[in-house]
Amino acid sequence: MPDLAHVKAALRAQRIETPSWGYANSGTRFKVFPQAGVPRSPEEKIADAATVHRFTGAAPSVALHIPWDRVEDYGALARYARDLGVAIGAINTNVFQDNDYRLGSVTNPDPVIRRKATDHLLEAISIMDLTGSRDLKLWFSDGINYPGQDDIRDRQDRLAAALRQTYDRLGEDQRILLEYKLFEPAFYVTDLPDWGTSYAHCVELGERATVCIDTGHHAPGTNIEFIVAFLLRQNKLGAFDFNSRFYADDDLMVGAADPFQLFRIMNEIVRADALDPAYGINFMLDQCHNIEAKIPAIIRSVMNVQEATAKALLVDRDALREAQQEGKVLEANAVLMDAYNTDVRPLLAELRAEDGLDPDPIAAYHRSGYQQQIEAERAEGQQAGWGA
Repeated sequence: MPDLAHVKAALRAQRIETPSWGYANSGTRFKVFPQAGVPRSPEEKIADAATVHRFTGAAPSVALHIPWDRVEDYGALARYARDLGVAIGAINTNVFQDNDYRLGSVTNPDPVIRRKATDHLLEAISIMDLTGSRDLKLWFSDGINYPGQDDIRDRQDRLAAALRQTYDRLGEDQRILLEYKLFEPAFYVTDLPDWGTSYAHCVELGERATVCIDTGHHAPGTNIEFIVAFLLRQNKLGAFDFNSRFYADDDLMVGAADPFQLFRIMNEIVRADALDPAYGINFMLDQCHNIEAKIPAIIRSVMNVQEATAKALLVDRDALREAQQEGKVLEANAVLMDAYNTDVRPLLAELRAEDGLDPDPIAAYHRSGYQQQIEAERAEGQQAGWGA
């Protein structure tokens, strides 16, 4: 059986990055419902992220999205974050909201627009230099809606050229996290539709280019844990964008739709001994809290990842390996199911209490008065949201 001291040590070391945009107003294509107390600036987003870390002890970094989080002084923003006990994490680029990108950004047939998009990627690396960020996360909405609209191979060549320019600008300790998405907003061909395409570009670029898996960016029924296992074997898994989906890119709270899938993913991470932050995987949330309260939803999401991780750490690896090697199908499956069906909430509550945290982070947040405070302080001004 797993040693509980080892399990607790692994859970204490776990780090989950939260997204600045998760604290802002966001939602569906049909409606964004504004909420009281939503941040009005990058600084207020960081303050909310620091609050999540204060109650969970597991979320010490916050990802930024440019230009949504653009400021005059990024060094000052990084110092502000450090003063609150968190750090600036991944820098996310945006080449999908400008009118120029109607036919694509770095794969656009117009070289002027491609130059504009690539310059934005390079700008993001300059921001990384100022904030001390390691990770540049790239997602492209580029693609085509109709057969014949553009040349598929030419678009891959354009994508490769932009990625090469970006990669060559990286500092020694910086890397690219290359995300993919099956479809949307392009419907016929997406230029980066799957993990294989992302992986191929990363291999071509070099060792500091890795794949980012967004758990909502796959066809229904896709075995995401196989992708995880394969990329781990190739040392090309750099990050997750954790969320949950029922139909498409729903961006629901991680673990909401299929907590067993989250467990299976974390089981592959633990099996590869890749949970430790030193391994280099950025476990990040990427969610839209449209109808639920934002900070409690992010706290709950961090807890969901912790619970799935704890269950994965409780898998009896020796018993599982023995059953697998002896071809005992039901026995092997039972080992996994025994771990998954374990109620790990008391273990995590005990761990938090040992570390000086409240055993129930959400209840502690509601008692703290922080929500009432920000609703009063942020009553005036322009709330942050998509595009701000």
